[in-house]
Amino acid sequence: MDGTGSTSRILVTFAAFIVIVAGMKAAATIVVPVLFALFLAVICSSPVSWLVGKGVSAWLAILVVMLVIIAVSSFVTGFLGASVTDFVRASPRYATALEHRVSGIYRWLDGHGVDTDNIDILGKVDASMVMGYTAMVLNSLKDVLANGFLIIVTAVFMLLEASSFPKKLGEILDDSDGSMPQFEKITNEIKRYLALKTWICLSTGIVATVLLIATGVDNPFLWGSLTFLLNYIPTIGSFIAAIPPILLAFVQYGFTKAIIVAIGYVVLNLVIGNLVEPRVMGKGLGLSTLVVFLSLLFWGWVFGPVGMILSVPLTMMTKIVLESREDTKWIAIILGSPK
Repeated sequence: MDGTGSTSRILVTFAAFIVIVAGMKAAATIVVPVLFALFLAVICSSPVSWLVGKGVSAWLAILVVMLVIIAVSSFVTGFLGASVTDFVRASPRYATALEHRVSGIYRWLDGHGVDTDNIDILGKVDASMVMGYTAMVLNSLKDVLANGFLIIVTAVFMLLEASSFPKKLGEILDDSDGSMPQFEKITNEIKRYLALKTWICLSTGIVATVLLIATGVDNPFLWGSLTFLLNYIPTIGSFIAAIPPILLAFVQYGFTKAIIVAIGYVVLNLVIGNLVEPRVMGKGLGLSTLVVFLSLLFWGWVFGPVGMILSVPLTMMTKIVLESREDTKWIAIILGSPK
């Protein structure tokens, strides 16, 4: 009977998971802005708490923080929207220039006695597809930014509810004295992870922008912002973020400048990924490379290109929750990176 009951629970849990995932995929248009609002609320909760600790009322602290967020996001959204539009408009020109560069490589190889008839790698480069896919991803991000007002309003209501939520949870839970400290620990760990990860990603994006300005690559703020967003995805994200600016440097200036940009990104990500991030965040706040890749595929399938950016924060939050319980801690260990 126990074995049958255990099997039934597993099947019911799996079926519920399938239904929830299908529901999220169907409601992605609504769920994605809500998730962004949740992350924004978690990140903003620290400065709000700091202001409240200084004697500012909760509603005024939320108002001040949100006004700053609105001012910054309005500038960034307008600037990035124009940059995305410029890139999308220029992408056919970039695709043509990329094809000419590839043809130039063929001519150079022919001039040095290489039989290019047997080389298919360069011939299979579809410049229109490369630039078109980049434009599609950027347009997806632009669509999310267009919901900025909805995201900010939702985040404000989440912050207003945050102060009363523990009390409500305490009334729901039977063992509130034992459960509340555990809930607060989970919340603090998630807040710490998102806050530190955001600062690290922001630093990476700023340095990448400076690098691209120095090398003269078009739309440096756009690619710096993309680097900021994609660096929420360890290793894979930084690699993906480097591809468009390297290709653009190759299109604009040729092979030498593309190599310089590539070296700059490699050095940046080695320093941030191997030195700064482990020291700041600690080895415990990590995911295995396989889990990162699988979460990238899974959340990308559920929510599209934006889901790839959300994939690791969502998986990391799941890992933190699993670590808090002894009966699920083994799953968190499997998800984590080797120590």
